[in-house]
Amino acid sequence: MNFVRFAVRRLAEMAATLLGASFVVFGALYLAPGNPAGFLLSGRSASPEALAAINAQYHLDDPFFARYLRWLGDIVQGDFGRSITYRTDVSRLLADRLPTTLLLVVMALAVVVVTGLVLGWVAAVRGGGTDSAVLVGTTLAVGTPSFVAAVLLQGLFAVDLGWFPSSGSGEGFLDQIRHLTLPAIALALYLIGMLARVTRSAMAEALDSEHVTVARSRGVPEGRVIRRHVFRNSLGTVLTTGGLVVSTLLVCTILVETAFSIGGIGQLLELSTTTKDFPTVQAISLIIVALFMTVNLIVDLLLPLVDPRITLGSRSSSV
Repeated sequence: MNFVRFAVRRLAEMAATLLGASFVVFGALYLAPGNPAGFLLSGRSASPEALAAINAQYHLDDPFFARYLRWLGDIVQGDFGRSITYRTDVSRLLADRLPTTLLLVVMALAVVVVTGLVLGWVAAVRGGGTDSAVLVGTTLAVGTPSFVAAVLLQGLFAVDLGWFPSSGSGEGFLDQIRHLTLPAIALALYLIGMLARVTRSAMAEALDSEHVTVARSRGVPEGRVIRRHVFRNSLGTVLTTGGLVVSTLLVCTILVETAFSIGGIGQLLELSTTTKDFPTVQAISLIIVALFMTVNLIVDLLLPLVDPRITLGSRSSSV
């Protein structure tokens, strides 16, 4: 299939899926008990005029589909509505908090990619005791939830040793890096284990393949065999897992940001859900879904480039 045609088709599928997701995101909150008017009144009684004004401001008296279409039209124009809790535009809240979350995700992703690939590479190439040690370590990592890792890291490196701050996101780039180091490690720990194990398995399988045996019999240096014939042939599997890693990072930021009191969209989502801040929850949920689908699209487009054996639209490989 032509690359451009495939990309256009995937974009169309992504738009249709995002449209369906927007309907679910918008409608799900209205199935929960309570309503924005009740939160705004904070349990106080209100005159019929005041209640009517609140309903008019948030269009709560309109039919469901009318509210959905109005909300969707505003979203397309970049208007996510007005936060019920913070009494400000949701777009402004996102602009203030999204950079912190993205920096945290990028830092965690760097830790996952570097550490996971190195551990998987070393385990597959060296084998023996090294392989066993990596398997034990990654099993512990995979079995440690992000919020548990957050508590352990806070207790050891923030409270006992005082090397890093225990909360907050910092001021200025370098201070932010220092504040987000422990959260990034807590966020990355589980995914390091997952990526390392996938990399190890893919490379171990490639090491036993016929073309690697042929390359070695021809006297190709071992380092080149590993780089060009083993790791390169494992990239398809590793890249597919990488897409899952990024998607998981986006979701798990909620737990880590809450544990470290980081002012990102993860903590904002948790607080907004608690206070039933409909517009904010809907905006953040839709953004997470959009980012998730964007990552999957990028992976689908990159797979045939890193592994020619994989056809467009297929995530399976012969490795």
